[in-house]
Amino acid sequence: MSNIRITKKFSFEAGHALHGYDGKCRNLHGHSYHLFVTVIGQPNTDASHPKHGMVIDFGDLKRIVNDEIVSVFDHSMVFNKNTPHLELANDLKSRGHNIILVDYQPTTEMMIVDFAAKISNRLPEGIKLHSLKLQETATSFAEWFASEN
Repeated sequence: MSNIRITKKFSFEAGHALHGYDGKCRNLHGHSYHLFVTVIGQPNTDASHPKHGMVIDFGDLKRIVNDEIVSVFDHSMVFNKNTPHLELANDLKSRGHNIILVDYQPTTEMMIVDFAAKISNRLPEGIKLHSLKLQETATSFAEWFASEN
């Protein structure tokens, strides 16, 4: 049986600030992110199985990515918890804002590494994360490939 890759696109809105950065992105700002999730596996060959012919049901992949990424990061502010932004983050959180504190600089590059780990841990047996593409703006994105990690 052949290995097949399938991809599903997700979108979410989030803000961040890059502490210590020497450009405009040191300021609080936001993005309309687009996340492309590609998994690889062999289609189910059991003709009596409801998922016959599928690598993974797109609905199942959607549930995993929504649980781990979209529902968590959508309309949030992401801060590195090891920066002076922690005081601002805690103040915003106390006022009811959706604040995410991470152990890394919240760049697209570092977010995609975090997302890869979260998604990989939830995939069913026989299905592997092949790649991710996280688009931050219309012209800027980061890519992650399992074969390179």
